[in-house]
Amino acid sequence: MKDRINAIKEEGIAALRQADSFDELENLRQQYLGKKGHLTEVLKGLGKLAPEDRKEMGQLANVIKELFARTIEEQKRQLLEDASYFETVPDLSIPGLRVSSGGLHPVTQMCYDLNDSFRSLNFKVYSEDEITSELYAFDYLNFPPDHPARDSMDTYWIAGTEDKKGAERLCLRPHLTGGSVRYLQKYGAPARFVYPGRVFRNEATDARHERAFFQYEALIVDRDVSFASGLVLVETSLERVFGHDVPVRMRAGFFP
Repeated sequence: MKDRINAIKEEGIAALRQADSFDELENLRQQYLGKKGHLTEVLKGLGKLAPEDRKEMGQLANVIKELFARTIEEQKRQLLEDASYFETVPDLSIPGLRVSSGGLHPVTQMCYDLNDSFRSLNFKVYSEDEITSELYAFDYLNFPPDHPARDSMDTYWIAGTEDKKGAERLCLRPHLTGGSVRYLQKYGAPARFVYPGRVFRNEATDARHERAFFQYEALIVDRDVSFASGLVLVETSLERVFGHDVPVRMRAGFFP
């Protein structure tokens, strides 16, 4: 039996060192060490040996198993170091994978839909920088000098400009209405435009409040304009966005 075990060792180690792929290494491991492998079949006869011989053959078999394991790992490392093992010719006939282009965020999509709706009603779409000044955010809108919205607890002032005044005191825009002043200064009246964009408030974040959020403003400066025409305008725009009538309620708002 000892001669047979040693012959299996020599044969198996030589085969492992000639293997040129991971699949072949695994097949050889099964062929020699698996449940029906050569070494396993020989060791089934241990029960017929004397106790002393059985112990010797068992120890020899364990040494051979460890030798097989080390040889397999060495051959794997050699395959990994051999660059030619990874050189493959691409099969150009294999169907390619469709690349997903992603989608728009719902807020962005809603802004686009509203813009298209208002354009169809002869409105211009206006945009400007997210950084503005105290002059446009508060002064031109008649906010009193001591109004709490001017405080850093409500508005994000740009570092280095907090102690300045007017056009030199910069902030992240706290609302969009100041941009309407710029539009009217640039284009004058009559005017019909919408102004979507992100604004920033020093808010305590919760389920209904966030420090950065979107607003959408529409402004008409012209003669013979009323709240009734504004209501029709909003209803028409929303109908074009959602494809059906949308109930609209207009209510007075006061922001001291």
